[in-house]
Amino acid sequence: MIHSPAGIVSVLLLIEGTLLFLAAYRYTEKVFRYLPVMFWIYFVPMLANTFGVIPGESETAVYGVITRYGLPGSLVLLLLSSDVAAIVKLGKPALAVMLAGSLGIVLGGPVIFLIFKPWLPSPDFWMGFGALSGSWIGGSANMIAVKEAIGVPQEIFLPMVVVDTICPYTWLFLLIVLARYQSAFDKWNKADVSVVEKLTRKHLEVEQQKLPLTVRHGAFMAALAVAGTMLSLGLAGFLPEIEGILTVRAWPIIIATALGIGLSFTPMRGLERRGASKAGYALLYFVLASIGATTNLAALASAPVLIAAGFLWIMIHAIFILGSARIFRAPMSLMAAASQANIGGAASAPVLADIYRPGLAPVGLLLAVLGNIIGTYLGIVCSVLCRIAAQWSIY
Repeated sequence: MIHSPAGIVSVLLLIEGTLLFLAAYRYTEKVFRYLPVMFWIYFVPMLANTFGVIPGESETAVYGVITRYGLPGSLVLLLLSSDVAAIVKLGKPALAVMLAGSLGIVLGGPVIFLIFKPWLPSPDFWMGFGALSGSWIGGSANMIAVKEAIGVPQEIFLPMVVVDTICPYTWLFLLIVLARYQSAFDKWNKADVSVVEKLTRKHLEVEQQKLPLTVRHGAFMAALAVAGTMLSLGLAGFLPEIEGILTVRAWPIIIATALGIGLSFTPMRGLERRGASKAGYALLYFVLASIGATTNLAALASAPVLIAAGFLWIMIHAIFILGSARIFRAPMSLMAAASQANIGGAASAPVLADIYRPGLAPVGLLLAVLGNIIGTYLGIVCSVLCRIAAQWSIY
């Protein structure tokens, strides 16, 4: 077994680098269409721990150090490219449908937890629902951020990663199947299809030219991530803990998120052309690998019940989406793009949007970015509601 911190870090980097290479390699990329690279980067270090290659969390403090100092920096780089002005210009129907879907996740979380609580191994599983809400509002970065903010134990977090893998892909498949019925739906809903046509014309632009990553820009991104981490941790030390709502672990996450959004209004947003978000994801995946290394396979026992809860939770989200689409006469293409922006995130929302209406992909991407911006904050709100629900009983 490898015990030295340098050896553990090397193993985690080797696992991450190998998986990212295989996910992009033409002969193996198909495997990652069914189980995304995020799942494998979490799962393989867990196997390494289970089979004695690297130690668990009780035997080394290196995992906690990686998470504490790596997560805030990754959030700063990921949110640096947020185009808030473009999101606002999407207009009322698009924003209303997207936010209604997010509200369905926030309010549906405590309801589903309350229903399934008798079949869960522990009442502390409210934490897992809170972490999952972050992913289903924004994405994997939000899920990890909420997990760290509320202190989700590894044996609770692992089954939620499984749920976050199975349910969103099943939902994506269902939305793709439903695309053939969008004309009938729009006719029934008396939808204003011109809204989508205007959005498509407005945002169907050539992708911003990417520039090569230079040593100078790479070093600046690294310095920015470090500065964001130290500033977040430093400021968090001066802020009070609010019992049951905000802990000392939550403040660095909240500050780093706000810092990344704030920097997106400055010329630093141009670093996205040099691959700032890719660097952010590389750091985030390293944090995820360190989290996976602290987990045991026995935590998967509760996954089947949680998968059933996840599907019912998505149904509540769908009701909110459908209700808002009815109120604002939004077309089905916009409704599907907003839903996938919530449940699936930035990777799949543009693809689904383009399936429904060619040229709508940029709108799906912007809606997913909006989810990234609000996902951590609303995930913490959902966590608080789930914590309250843990004290109730309906049986």
